[in-house]
Amino acid sequence: MSTVRVLGAVAVAMAFAPSAVAASPRVMSLDSCADQYVLALAPREAIVGLSHRAGAPDSYMRKASVGLPQRRATVESLVAARPQVVVRHWGGDARLVSVLERRGVLTVMIDDAADFDGVRANVRRVAVALDRKAAGEALIARMDGQLKASAGAWQGQSALYLTPGGYTAGSGTLIDAMLKASGLSNASAGPFFSPVPLESLVMTPPRAVVLGFFDLTRAGSDRWGAGRHAALRRATENRTIASLSGAVVGCPAWFAADGVAQLAQARTAR
Repeated sequence: MSTVRVLGAVAVAMAFAPSAVAASPRVMSLDSCADQYVLALAPREAIVGLSHRAGAPDSYMRKASVGLPQRRATVESLVAARPQVVVRHWGGDARLVSVLERRGVLTVMIDDAADFDGVRANVRRVAVALDRKAAGEALIARMDGQLKASAGAWQGQSALYLTPGGYTAGSGTLIDAMLKASGLSNASAGPFFSPVPLESLVMTPPRAVVLGFFDLTRAGSDRWGAGRHAALRRATENRTIASLSGAVVGCPAWFAADGVAQLAQARTAR
């Protein structure tokens, strides 16, 4: 077969072959949480921009971000990237959002999910916008499998969640849903996030402690926060059942189930 005929056959095959890039819209994410969804759901070739924190230690999908463009959440970056879909959790200001609307760019919001139903809704919303429904359902199935395997592991034992800044999480938070999904009851009586009194924790330590974000060397107050106080460390070190990484608890996403599985495995190990 001649070279011309071979090239012609290849051209015809390429013309009729399905193209992931053609089928998937150009997508840009504006912040770290949005990065996780875009990296997990969008074809690599369709990603025209990630945030500058895509490769940070608390980015769950950081390895997948290598080699992809990172852009600031500015109008100038938007114009340069020419996305058809923008995914955001908190990134971008009102001016940028207004520009997106005027340009007809589909903006997909990731909500601050307080439970796993909220996570499912987030995944499906982004997956639909990216025309990747099957990939979204696969993430949800993975999450649900972990939740099912972890259910009831701690049989109602009480545990307190603690961050380096000395904060805990009560009802109305995804952390609370994670604790309960592993069979733990939340020792925090209040709703949402609130500071934990250092004195009361030292004088009356909780039966069990779950740490969050302690894997990160954080700047500012967290570095010297109540959660890192020497007295509190001594009071909780023999009561800590798990330390959840910032990559797992930093975003309302499907991988929160990784933290649930870690908690359940800690029970098995005891």
